Amino acid sequence: MIASLTGRVSGVTAHGVVLSVGGVGLSVLTTPGTRARLRTGEEAFLATSLVVREDSLTLYGFETDDEREIFELLQTSSGVGPKVAQAVLTVHPPDAVRRAIATEDLTALCLVPGIGRKGAQRMVLELKDKLGLASAGTPVSSRAPWRDLLAEALTGLGWSAGQADETVVRLAESHPAATEADVPTLLREALALLGRPR
Repeated sequence: MIASLTGRVSGVTAHGVVLSVGGVGLSVLTTPGTRARLRTGEEAFLATSLVVREDSLTLYGFETDDEREIFELLQTSSGVGPKVAQAVLTVHPPDAVRRAIATEDLTALCLVPGIGRKGAQRMVLELKDKLGLASAGTPVSSRAPWRDLLAEALTGLGWSAGQADETVVRLAESHPAATEADVPTLLREALALLGRPR
C-alpha cells in the first residue's frame, strides 16, 4: 500500500494533482479543498490510499492521516465506494463525519451528493461503532430537537427540504449550544440566509 507521497506539484487537474516523486509523475485524486491549497511547483505531502480495481489503480490523496482513515472506513459501509467516500470529505471534515454518524444526523449526511436518506441510515447503522468520537475526545450528544423544528418551519414556508436542511446545518455549526427556545431567533437568521419568504 502507498500510505503517503512527498513531492513537487507539477500540475493541477480538474479532479486532483500530479505529484512528481523521484522523477515519476503520479496522478492523485483529491477533494476540491485539498486541491485549492496545493500550488504548482511547490513541495507537498499527501496521505494516500490506493484503490485497486480489475482495470485500474487509483490514488486518492488527503491532507491528513485522519482524512485517509475516514475515507477508508466509509468504504466499509455497503454501497459506499471511493467516489462517495471522497464526496463525504468534500462536504464534511473528519470530525463532522464522526459527529453526524454518532448522532444519527441524516440531514448532514444527505447533503453529500450520492447519499440519500436510506444510504445515510445504512451508513449510521454500519459505521456508528467503527468511527468513534471526534478527535478531541469529546463525547457527542444526540441530535438536537430544534433542528427538526426549524427544518419543518422552513419547508412550511415554501423552501425545499434540501434548502432547509443545508440552512439548518449551517446554523448548527454557528450555534452549537442552541436549544428549542432559540428556534424563533434561529428562524429569523435562517430567513436572512435564504432571502425573502416564499
